[in-house]
Amino acid sequence: MAIPEKIDYAIIGAGIHGLSTAWHLAEKLKAKGKGDGSKILVIDKESIAAGASGIACGVVRNNYYQPAMRELMAMCVEVWESNAKNLHYHDVGYMQISPECMEEDIASIYAQQKNIGYDSVFIQGAKDSEKYMKEMFGDWQAQGITSVLHEKRGGYANNTSSIYGLADKAESYGVRILTGTSVKGFEYGSNSNAVTGIETDKGLIKCDNVIIGAGPWIKSFWDMLDLPNKISIKKGTNGEIYKDVPMWQYWYLTEGVLRVEPDTLKTEDGKMPPVIHVDTDAPLYSDTDKSLITDKLWGIYYKPDFHFNGIQGGSSPYKVGEPGGEDVKVDPYGPKSSDFVIDDKFAHMWTSALAFCHKRFEGKSHLFKKGATGGLGCFTPDSFPIFDKFRENVYVIADSNHGYKMIGVGKLVAEEVLGEKSSLLEPFRFSRYEQGKLHPTSNSPFPWS
Repeated sequence: MAIPEKIDYAIIGAGIHGLSTAWHLAEKLKAKGKGDGSKILVIDKESIAAGASGIACGVVRNNYYQPAMRELMAMCVEVWESNAKNLHYHDVGYMQISPECMEEDIASIYAQQKNIGYDSVFIQGAKDSEKYMKEMFGDWQAQGITSVLHEKRGGYANNTSSIYGLADKAESYGVRILTGTSVKGFEYGSNSNAVTGIETDKGLIKCDNVIIGAGPWIKSFWDMLDLPNKISIKKGTNGEIYKDVPMWQYWYLTEGVLRVEPDTLKTEDGKMPPVIHVDTDAPLYSDTDKSLITDKLWGIYYKPDFHFNGIQGGSSPYKVGEPGGEDVKVDPYGPKSSDFVIDDKFAHMWTSALAFCHKRFEGKSHLFKKGATGGLGCFTPDSFPIFDKFRENVYVIADSNHGYKMIGVGKLVAEEVLGEKSSLLEPFRFSRYEQGKLHPTSNSPFPWS
């Protein structure tokens, strides 16, 4: 495709956020009689689903301790449900299985799910939790569990297939997707801070509006826009100001696949199970040599997945590089990078954890699929997204690695670009750091919970 000289709406990134925004923006332009998708151009330096969205595990859940995240995710689940077939979405549900130290947090999540009408079941107490899990899995044997939150909605989507489904939706409205085109910088107006053009390796594209949904590459665009890489954050009971806080921190996402038939994890009634997330402070011992792996709080998630052809999941990520991210190379991304390859330590932990939970996985560690997997997440200072407008006409979607499940953000961003403010996105403005309007933190071992 030849690049256009001028476009009304330029969207950077052909992943979950960019394509969802393109689809919903085109749909809304048509509904308002203001044109169609021909006013929208999606730009990606590689191809559709080439970045984080293409390798994501695809889990969709409401399970967040933060009310704002929970309310936003309830809306996102509705978007997944409304187009389940085209988006390759599997509504199998989601389970948060937790120890006593997290029970109060999980009880709060359940109470607020009830308040917003989100269908879930909450089981408390070690005996009742064990009974509930054994009715679902006869070989359940996890220890240190005192609660089960079973979300009846949610589930997972097949990563690349879902993104191509989004692309089809956008293109059906006339959206153009320009791949193999790198953004090098921006052109600005002479009398304003607004972006007037996008500099690419194929030439300049004049534009009226820019939407950036670049996942782990967000820092590069943040720098192109000359936005601050160190900020002040107001927090604490006394409103203490923390100065010069690095804006970005990269985390490596540890995920893998156990090469057994996905049907291996079917429930006692022969159905595909929910996505399972287990946190516990019970000691984890090796399934191969019985050595102690950890006696600290740990967690894993897993699901059967025919896209990955096995049991797929992961554990807590770990930080990469120094705060600020200046020393982190995002390219080549994910499995293409020799720097980020799942090691034996993760495989040992994760397969042992599966055996900790289910007797059926004992002695199966040798079936772990070795090789490059996972990717990088670019996290904000509080590990939660930023959805906001900068430089007058640039909308930034900085998802802080919450991206894939948040398919509905594109719908809300489309509305905001057309002048309709969203109450669901309001808690995620950049100004929250300066104002001290931070999201509460949980006791989860995962930075995004």
